[in-house]
Amino acid sequence: MTTSLGLSLPASGHKKRKQRASDADHDVPRKKKKEKLKQDMGKLPTEPSTSEFRVTKATITLSVPPVFASNLRTGVEEMLDSMIMRYIPSLCGVLLAHSNLHFLSPTASINADCPFAICNVTFDATVWSPSIAMKLIGKIIMYSPDHVSLLLHRTFNVSIPRHHIPRDVWEFEYGPAENDPEYGEGAVGSPVDREGDAGMKDAEKMDAEKIDAEKTEDEAVPEASGQWVHRLTGTKLGGTDGYLEFTVIGKTVANEMLSLQGSIQSDPFSEEHSTTQSGKSSRKKRDK
Repeated sequence: MTTSLGLSLPASGHKKRKQRASDADHDVPRKKKKEKLKQDMGKLPTEPSTSEFRVTKATITLSVPPVFASNLRTGVEEMLDSMIMRYIPSLCGVLLAHSNLHFLSPTASINADCPFAICNVTFDATVWSPSIAMKLIGKIIMYSPDHVSLLLHRTFNVSIPRHHIPRDVWEFEYGPAENDPEYGEGAVGSPVDREGDAGMKDAEKMDAEKIDAEKTEDEAVPEASGQWVHRLTGTKLGGTDGYLEFTVIGKTVANEMLSLQGSIQSDPFSEEHSTTQSGKSSRKKRDK
């Protein structure tokens, strides 16, 4: 190994001397290239992240249980697996996957009479970490007079409160009441219909349960209690497919999971859309 390195050094030095001699006339262009490269490198950190997913190099200290004393790598991988789909504060996001695990030291340490092996490891962490003011697209799963609920990537919850929905464009249209005799389960039918339906009641229940069990997120239908519709056209918020673009205005961490608060206002960070301001405006309308 040392011999091969020693043999390669003179050749590389000879090539470098040749390059210096041949590039003597191109010093000015090379300086310009270096200056341009420095300018480009200075601009990179200022560019905002455009993706909600990122891969970062993470370093962590783990106490591996003694059951993995014969194979510390397996123990570390299991401990990292237990952190997947949890919000990790040091990563500022939800850990989705880990790879390229490396130990920073060839040996582990044991403190006093504690049987746990302390290992310093580094790995590539794939993190879901959306930033404030980022625009994302989620699927609506529920309409409510107070908010609209969405699912992002079939996993993460998003809530758009009422004061972040333009009231001059959208309005909430209430659905039929559950005890309305013309709709729902209490619908009044003719005696013939009731007799014909009686025989199929059990079969229909079984089919309905089967359909509900087989429903996926793509087939999810908002509750029939109402929906947000356009004031002029009457079209449903989210369209026929139910997908809606929103701006991230807040994050909430609960039970080691991250959820988002969104807005579909044109200026989502204006004070007019805050909870206090919306409460004041509603009081003024009542007084009038």
